[in-house]
Amino acid sequence: MKTAARNRTKKVVAAPKPSRNFRKNQKHARSGHILRVMCGNSNVALARSIAHHLGLELGDMEVSRFSDGEVRVKINESVRGEDVFVVQSTCRPVNENLVELLVIIDALKRASARKIAAVIPYYGYARQDKKVQPREPISARLVANLLETAGVDRVLTMDVHSPAIQGFFNIPVDHLTAIGLLMEDMKKRGLVSRKTLIVSPDVGGVERANHVARSLEVPLAIIAKRRPEPNKSEVVEIIGNVQGKRAIIFDDLVDTAGSITGGAERLFERGATEVHVYATHAVLSDPAIERLRASNVNSLVFTDTIPLPPERQLSKIHTVSAAAILAEAVKRGFEEQSISSLFTKGAPTHA
Repeated sequence: MKTAARNRTKKVVAAPKPSRNFRKNQKHARSGHILRVMCGNSNVALARSIAHHLGLELGDMEVSRFSDGEVRVKINESVRGEDVFVVQSTCRPVNENLVELLVIIDALKRASARKIAAVIPYYGYARQDKKVQPREPISARLVANLLETAGVDRVLTMDVHSPAIQGFFNIPVDHLTAIGLLMEDMKKRGLVSRKTLIVSPDVGGVERANHVARSLEVPLAIIAKRRPEPNKSEVVEIIGNVQGKRAIIFDDLVDTAGSITGGAERLFERGATEVHVYATHAVLSDPAIERLRASNVNSLVFTDTIPLPPERQLSKIHTVSAAAILAEAVKRGFEEQSISSLFTKGAPTHA
């Protein structure tokens, strides 16, 4: 927050109160409970789109800062006995957005919400899921503990970097995926043909990339690399024949883009005719934009789980919305229906 604005509390997230008829239409068919969608400041556009898909408006809530920078939350309407879904990606600035989410959950708990679900499209700290070196924290577990302590009853997240994080919680965790959405975009853009090749950017992403390759009935290649230190990688070898192929690198996220740009350069050296990148989360930490601008990658496609400010946008970067999938998951969670069936073969990939 800018220094000039630190001495006032500014209303950031708000929505008009729904009419009585509107509120009535939110009720669960059997239980009579009311569904409400609220959000913090991390991704307001996505939250509004989720609410729109559900035929709702965002709940009336202020999320701002006190003069000393502390998070201030004020809920302007009753949520007593309601099921509240809070949309908040814990992306940059990670700690600010995480604390906002925790304070919102606490406020809802003290306001007697019946159930509180945290919809976290991008789960920050997910890459700190184990000890790599001595005396390191397992921060992903700490975040899980904080959310539970704050009072959340359920978590919905999308393409978390380490699925094992679900085991860090003692409450239900619905792990959604944007794989079907991204594959649909590939087909719409005419990128899938006999010359297409799906590429895993590392050994850890082979299962995900192989699932895409099998679904599209195209070959798979793997970029073997090593990481001398965090956020730095070196391409060691390309496993698979990429000569004359349209290579599509498929991953869960792109951070500093070192792996992507280095892998793309090696793929072109091995004879690839095009290189496209598909990933769920556009983290794009510095110097990602500079690297992507200078690279020969043809295009990059992300979902909107993380908002892209103007300074992090390029003509080769395209976005597809995950709002419909998230909205359908919220609806099914509220109505106590199966969420996993959203992603089984033959099931729709969006609402």
